[in-house]
Amino acid sequence: MNFQRGKRHEDLEMNLVPLIDVLLVIIIFLVVSATFSRTSELQINLPTAEANAPQEKPLTIEVGIDANGKYTINNKGLADTSVTGISAALQAAANGGKEPTVIINADAKTTHQSVIDVMEASRTAGYTHITFATQSK
Repeated sequence: MNFQRGKRHEDLEMNLVPLIDVLLVIIIFLVVSATFSRTSELQINLPTAEANAPQEKPLTIEVGIDANGKYTINNKGLADTSVTGISAALQAAANGGKEPTVIINADAKTTHQSVIDVMEASRTAGYTHITFATQSK
């Protein structure tokens, strides 16, 4: 029963723009009002084990150098201040121990050459673990 002849009906369209606008407003509201909890953190319980304390303390040799360039090894004065003399004293202080740690206690006004001599003597003696003692202000 088409009473209007020759007149075509327009195709119906659904306009999606208002629908998209409403959905975007809802998404923005949810993002702003939502509270996020930290679920990305891992809860790890590490395994436990009983370990014996090491029986041997690591061997350390303390080398002291004062501002005048006098050397002490394990609080004993050193007469020969050449590199070979310091090396021999380091070997004597180690008593044949394996890989001792040489701790250099140098005065702040000690010459750089004195510290280098101790490092060179440690290298010639075969001791590669060298550290420097400092104090906090």
